[in-house]
Amino acid sequence: CLATLALVVLGASMTYAQATYKRDIPEALAKDAKITEAAASAIAQKRVPTGVIQAVELEREGGKLIYSYEIKVPKKSGIEEVNVDGMTGNVVAVKHESAATEKKEAAADAKAAKKAAKTPKKPEDARNAE
Repeated sequence: CLATLALVVLGASMTYAQATYKRDIPEALAKDAKITEAAASAIAQKRVPTGVIQAVELEREGGKLIYSYEIKVPKKSGIEEVNVDGMTGNVVAVKHESAATEKKEAAADAKAAKKAAKTPKKPEDARNAE
């Protein structure tokens, strides 16, 4: 009975720990996905069972809706990136990113975000996009 209680408490604390990772899930994309982020995270975690999810981003890549997970494996440098198709739940890619590659990617993302923030959308741009 005590062992069961310990497992329940341990399981609950592990679930809580995983619930605290960084999420970039735009609402407009999330409503198009057939797979929930919770289901996608379970699929990604199965691919790297010893890792801890650090972040997830939902994005369109090559016309597909993709959950991109960054998973840190203890005692291993860099991260494992696991991409899960947001429509089917299939794992479409798994790759290791070294710490240097991860740092370059983060810098490029920050630069793009800064540029996007500086470029206000003009009303005529919105009309031309339709």
